[in-house]
Amino acid sequence: MKTSTTLIVSVALIVLFFGAVLWLSGKGGAPIASIEAADWTDGALDPKVELIEYSDFQCPACAAYEPLVAEIRGDFNDTLRFAYRHFPLTQIHQNAVLAAKAAEAAGKQGKFWEMHDLLFEKQEEWATSATMRTLATAYAKELGLDTARFEADLDSKETEDKIERDYAGGLRLKVNATPTFFVNGTKIKNPGNYDEFKREIERAMERGLPPVTP
Repeated sequence: MKTSTTLIVSVALIVLFFGAVLWLSGKGGAPIASIEAADWTDGALDPKVELIEYSDFQCPACAAYEPLVAEIRGDFNDTLRFAYRHFPLTQIHQNAVLAAKAAEAAGKQGKFWEMHDLLFEKQEEWATSATMRTLATAYAKELGLDTARFEADLDSKETEDKIERDYAGGLRLKVNATPTFFVNGTKIKNPGNYDEFKREIERAMERGLPPVTP
């Protein structure tokens, strides 16, 4: 009887152990791509849809998608909140990190989105330039920024850390190319045109935002 009791207790402990492992693995599963306080965001303050883009300012595909993303942001401005996250492909884009730093430094003076737009607009000018830093400072001046402060922020650890956090978050979400889009937490196949993108947003509006995981 004692042996049977001991066996039952042992089995129960094993079940509890593996149950705890499974519970913890579920809690530590793939992170949900939801907008965070540290993100650069634009659009509705009480959104029905969250659109997150992992992007590289030097990426030609990202520049090609930019007009489409801008159109979606404009058409769904009352219901959609957009977040831009850095995912510089440093192996193939020599100036991607510096461009991301330029956007972050401009953001510290309230001009992130203006620099974001300018970098994509002038991508061909700076993408392979050996004088990217000089060009970035010229863009800052064009936007009316304090260039001395801009250059200091360009080199700050805080700026570098923000870009690294974005990139690390993308890796956790299995981002491996740019642009990569998440709609209400779910990675989507890159839309081929405006109508496809619009349908993704409209379907997400019908489903609603996913519950926030505590």
